[in-house]
Amino acid sequence: MSFRVIVAGAGTGGLCLAQGLRRAGIDVVVLERDGGPRAAGLRGYRVGISPNGARALRACLAPELYAVFEASTGEPYTRLLMCTERYHRLLAVPFAEMPGGGSDEHNVSRATLRQVLLTGITDAVAWGRPVTGYELRPDGRVTVHAGGGDPVTGDLLVGADGAGSPVRRRFLPGAGHTSTGLVAIGGKAPLDAAATALLPDGDVHGMALMFDRHGGMGISHVMRMRWDDDHVPRPGIAPAHAAALHGWEGLAGDPTTDFVSWGVTVPHTRFPGGMTSSTDGFALLTHARRVTDGWDPRWHELLERSDPASAITIDIRTSDPLPEWEPGPVTLLGDAAHTMPPGRGAGANTALRDARELCERLVRVRDGELGLREAVGGYESLMRRYSALAVRESLEFMNDGAASRGPVARALGTAGTRAGMRLVDRVPVLRRRMIRDMQRVRDSELV
Repeated sequence: MSFRVIVAGAGTGGLCLAQGLRRAGIDVVVLERDGGPRAAGLRGYRVGISPNGARALRACLAPELYAVFEASTGEPYTRLLMCTERYHRLLAVPFAEMPGGGSDEHNVSRATLRQVLLTGITDAVAWGRPVTGYELRPDGRVTVHAGGGDPVTGDLLVGADGAGSPVRRRFLPGAGHTSTGLVAIGGKAPLDAAATALLPDGDVHGMALMFDRHGGMGISHVMRMRWDDDHVPRPGIAPAHAAALHGWEGLAGDPTTDFVSWGVTVPHTRFPGGMTSSTDGFALLTHARRVTDGWDPRWHELLERSDPASAITIDIRTSDPLPEWEPGPVTLLGDAAHTMPPGRGAGANTALRDARELCERLVRVRDGELGLREAVGGYESLMRRYSALAVRESLEFMNDGAASRGPVARALGTAGTRAGMRLVDRVPVLRRRMIRDMQRVRDSELV
């Protein structure tokens, strides 16, 4: 059976789906609001690809393109450090203790991942075409309206257009979002010896989480790419990675070089009015310094070395539970269906799993094994279940529950949490149990 799929949004999930459909010979067109693949809004922050995400990419991408993805990731992490705001160790988790030794855990720049996912399908992407609405046709198909051109008609519209999805608003007008009560500020600094010396884990290659006494949290990631500043593969990388990069046309256009990214998450009450939507990088860096007053001086020096143009702020929200609906020619994928806090690193990976699950069912439609409505309904039923778990666990890890407690209760809660982390750090069996709990939403094969 031949049919056309229209994807609203050229984000991680939408492009992964488009890759899988193109590989399967299914007609696909992607409508994207950005003016081009390297639009200014795509700041290239790090995204962690979990085993769920890696399996989805492996299923949807051609083998040679999956090899490019692996080569485009940063050097693997050695460990995850959890510490106080003064850099005192609470708990360290070696990645070697992760299920599978952490081999399916990858670090990639969002800008780089988009370059990879665009490889070979640029002709399917229409840039500068924000989807504004759609109409259901009497023949069961759907006509999509988008700025910058004529309407597009297809057999299935996939709303992969982010947390503010116009497709979602039309499709599920009652499905909203709830604030977590938290706001994050993020920034980036070039990675060099001086920046490395300012990190909580020093020259240990990895990521760190900092928990302060007031309910705030910090995070730092190190990204060492497999190419140098001139985008030439570094000497000494694996031969397979070097070969994949030499043959990848996207490398020359990728702006990513080695960097440190960091973030600070604090209660909404610690942000002045209007700051949550500010685009003034200098003001954001100044406020990040203010809300981390009392932290290790090295942290503040890292903030001072950060590029103001990289600074962003995010009002952290989460999707309300999705209602059930009758399957039809419109469905949702990624943040359009299930926005979640970033604490568990499950958002992009759940979107990638969506792409895999939907693509596999659409291939069965192509082969005459399923009807289109049956395939979409099966995907939606499964997606609602696993995304609800991801949203719930992400919200449990990152919410403003501490804000409702007084200063004494908050201090006691922080002390208890820190004592628990130190105990887990000393007892291997507890550490293994914690790792398994951490990975539940990142690796569905553990559930």
